[in-house]
Amino acid sequence: MAADRSSDLKALDATLTSIEKVLDLPKLRQEAVDLEEQAAMPGLWDDQEKAQRITGQLSVVQADLKRLESYRSRLDDLAVLYLMAAEESDEGTELEADNELAALTREIGSFEVRTLLSGEYDMRHALVQISPGQGGTEAQDWAFMLWRMYYRWAERHDYPLDVYEYQEAEEAGVKSVVFEVKVPYAYGTLAGEHGVHRLVRISPFDNQNRRQTTFAAVDVTPVVETADFIDIDEKDLRVDVFRSSGPGGQGVNTTDSAVRITHLPTNIVVSCQNERSQIQNRAAAMVVLQTKLLERKREEELAEMDAIRGSKSANAMGSQIRNYVLHPYQMVKDLRTGVETSNTQGVLDGEIDELVEAAIRWRRTRDEGDQPGG
Repeated sequence: MAADRSSDLKALDATLTSIEKVLDLPKLRQEAVDLEEQAAMPGLWDDQEKAQRITGQLSVVQADLKRLESYRSRLDDLAVLYLMAAEESDEGTELEADNELAALTREIGSFEVRTLLSGEYDMRHALVQISPGQGGTEAQDWAFMLWRMYYRWAERHDYPLDVYEYQEAEEAGVKSVVFEVKVPYAYGTLAGEHGVHRLVRISPFDNQNRRQTTFAAVDVTPVVETADFIDIDEKDLRVDVFRSSGPGGQGVNTTDSAVRITHLPTNIVVSCQNERSQIQNRAAAMVVLQTKLLERKREEELAEMDAIRGSKSANAMGSQIRNYVLHPYQMVKDLRTGVETSNTQGVLDGEIDELVEAAIRWRRTRDEGDQPGG
C-alpha cells in the first residue's frame, strides 16, 4: 500500500473513532433499545405528539447507528482492497479503492458536522419563514425560489415538512412561506441559514432584460416544546379569520378557516391555513406564535448577556449572509464562510449541504469565540 494511502486511512480511522466517542456508541445503542421499547408500548398513539417525538428520535438514533456501522465496515474493507491492489499490482483495483476512499472521506466528514450540534436548542425541529424584501414581483419570485430550494433539500434527505402558511403573490412568487422541518437537529442544521439572501440576475419580469439585485429574508427558529410555553393572555390577541389558498393556487378548502393571530404587545403576526378546520388552524398558529415569542425572549436574554460582557456578538440577525449570482457569471458564495460554487442550478435545486455544513462549523467557531476568555 502506498504510504500516502496508509496515512489517509489512519486519519480517517481517527476521525471515525472520534465521532464514535463523541456520540458515545454504547450509550447510543442503549438509547435505541429504550426507544424501541417505548415505541412498542400499547396506546402510544393516543398521544400523537409524544408518539411522533419518540418515533422521530428512534429513527434518528437507528440511522446514526446504521451509518456508523457502515462507515466502520467500509473502512475495514478499504484497507483490504488496497492490500489486494498492492499484492497483485492491479491498477483497476487501486482506482476503485481511491474512489471509495474519496467517497468515504466526504461522507464521514459530513457526518462529523453532526457532532458539532450541541447547542441548547440544536436538537429541535426548525420553524422557517421566508419573506421577500423590497422589489415587488422580483423579490417575491426570489422568495419562492428559496422556498423551492429548501423544499428540494428536505426532499433529498427525506425530511418531512409541515407548511403553516403559504401566501401567493398576485403575479408570481410568494408573499410569505412558513414551514416546519420535522426532524431532530433540524434547527441546529438550518440555524446558519438565518439572514438575508441576495440574488443577482437578469429579471424575467423586466422587458428591457436589465440585471436586477433583490433580497429575501430567511428566519430560522427552534420549535417550542411543552416546557418552553410562555403564558399568553387571550386579551393580548386579535384573531382574524380568512379564506385559505394553497401552494400552486390549489384551494385548501372553500370555507373561511384560515386563522391570523396578532399578539398586540409585540405586534407579532402569525397565520396558518394548512389544516381543514378553523380550530386546527388556530392551534397550529398558536404554536408558531409561541415559537416566535420564545425566540424574542432568547434574543433579549442574549442582548442582556452581551451588554453585561461588553460583547459585540449580537449575532447580526437579519444581516446579509449569501450571494446567488446568475448573471453575468454563475456563483453562489457564503459571505461568512467563504464557501463558493459555480453550480448555481444545483444549489437552487436543493444541493446545499456543503453550504449548510460550512455554516454549522462557522457557528461553532463563533460561539466558542464568544465564550468567556474566548
